[in-house]
Amino acid sequence: MYESYFSNKFTNGLVFYVFLLLLLLVSPFLFAWELVNAIRSCLQTKENMSGKVVLITGASSGLGELMAYEYAKLGAYLAIIARQKPESQLEQVAVRARELGSPDVLFMFADVSKVDECRMFVDNTVQHFGRLDHLVCNAGISPLYSINNDVTKFEPVMDINFWGSVYPTHFAIPHLMKSKGKIIVNASSAGVLNPPRGGFYNASKAALISFYESLRFEVSPTITITILTLGFIQTNMITAKYSSNGVGVRLRKDMKDVVPTMEAEPCVKAMVDGICKGATSITEPRFVKALFFINYLFPQLHQFYFKKYFSSKNRNLKRNG
Repeated sequence: MYESYFSNKFTNGLVFYVFLLLLLLVSPFLFAWELVNAIRSCLQTKENMSGKVVLITGASSGLGELMAYEYAKLGAYLAIIARQKPESQLEQVAVRARELGSPDVLFMFADVSKVDECRMFVDNTVQHFGRLDHLVCNAGISPLYSINNDVTKFEPVMDINFWGSVYPTHFAIPHLMKSKGKIIVNASSAGVLNPPRGGFYNASKAALISFYESLRFEVSPTITITILTLGFIQTNMITAKYSSNGVGVRLRKDMKDVVPTMEAEPCVKAMVDGICKGATSITEPRFVKALFFINYLFPQLHQFYFKKYFSSKNRNLKRNG
């Protein structure tokens, strides 16, 4: 019925601009709706985490570590996961979490890119605590890509960032169904905005967003899925030291010296607060949401901004490894 409209170049474009005009006309109402939802979320009752069980991957540092502390302050039992490395601070994180109020902390070393190890730490968590309420898929790596790099060395990005969330989710779903629990996935705004040099990192985060948005239809309303689309947060992942430890582009200076960043602690407080209030998506800093809007509706403007901003700010920021 509508094929003729989309086959003709003029009418095909006309349909787009008509829809865009309609969107602009209703945008004041959409803005009001967003404002009402924001106010309602502030007044909404938080989930009581006392006695609940939270499993966090990538918990030895960065956002995962801080989320463990925030949940500990709420009285939650914790199962924290990280890869076993000489410099791993996972055991110290467990000690600190107990000091902050967690009744019990189970820490396990595992590689989230390996399906059997994901099955193991989910099963061990449920065997130890008898239940699972929140699964926080936070483990990830963020090497910067350049066409001058060996492309085969970036396989771990998808293995850890994507499959490292999907595997534990698969094994946790039956337990979360019983507890009417939550899945929290750290997908990053890079999966929407595709910043320069992100390459495989952007692709892995975009895959997460797509997968969990689809999964939402299968498990809702029994399980709540919260997708985190964070901007640049002041963790070790945006430092020059972190980039020098892996493959890809090396940074000369920390990203916080180049782009607007948010401190990690207020970011984590806002995240855990939103999660406990049932938020299905969380973006911090909040201004990043405006960039999503620009990217979808005005892609040429988005490309112009990134090209001009990063070319001027990052000219002396990076060097190839």
